[in-house]
Amino acid sequence: MKIMHIDTSAKIAEKSNSRMLGQFFLKQLQQQNIDLDIDYLDLTKDVQPHLTSEFVVATYKPANERTTEMKQVLAASDVMCQRVIDADALVCAMPMYNWTIPATFKTFIDTIIRTGVTYDLFPDGTTQGKLKNKKVLFITTRGADLRSGDFQHMDAMTPVLKASFGFLGVENPQFVNAQPLQFADQEARTQALARAKEELTYIAHKWASEL
Repeated sequence: MKIMHIDTSAKIAEKSNSRMLGQFFLKQLQQQNIDLDIDYLDLTKDVQPHLTSEFVVATYKPANERTTEMKQVLAASDVMCQRVIDADALVCAMPMYNWTIPATFKTFIDTIIRTGVTYDLFPDGTTQGKLKNKKVLFITTRGADLRSGDFQHMDAMTPVLKASFGFLGVENPQFVNAQPLQFADQEARTQALARAKEELTYIAHKWASEL
C-alpha cells in the first residue's frame, strides 16, 4: 500500500501533536502486517509556491500548445500531481491555524488541482475529479474545542478540505480531530489525544480489512 504522508506543522517533530499522531497512525497500520510504501512530504521544508499569472495561463493551455517556458512553469506541479496520483492513500496531518488550514497546505492544494491531470473539465462546464478511489485521512489538531459551543461555527478547516478534495473526486474523506489542545488544561489535552489515538487505531484496522 503506497501512502503519501504529509506533515504541515511549523513545530519540530518533538513538539508537534499532529506530526506525532500521523506517525502513530502509520505504526498502527504497520502492526496490521501491511506492506507500506511511504512517500513523505514535509510542507514546512518543501513549500509549494503561490500561484502566479504564468502558472494559471499555462494550466489552462492545452498540453500540446504549451511553450517550453510554460512546461517549465508547470514542471514542479506535474511532479507533485504524479506523486498524489501514484498513492493509494493520503494521510495529511495538520494543525488548525487561525481557524483554517495552514498556508502551506493551501499552496499544496493549489499545486495539485490541475485541469486534465487531477480533474477533467468538459465542454459544458462540468468537472469530474480523478482521485475517486483514493483513501484520504485528515488528522487535525485544534487548540480549542470546536465540537460544540462558542467556537463550533469557527471551523473553516473542515469545509475547505471537504470542498477541495471533493472537487478532485474524494467522496468520503475521513477526519480525526484532536481537540481541545493548546487552550485547554492538561486533563482535557490528555483526553483529546487519547480519543484521537483510539479513532486512528480503529481506522488502521478498517483500512487493513479492506485490502
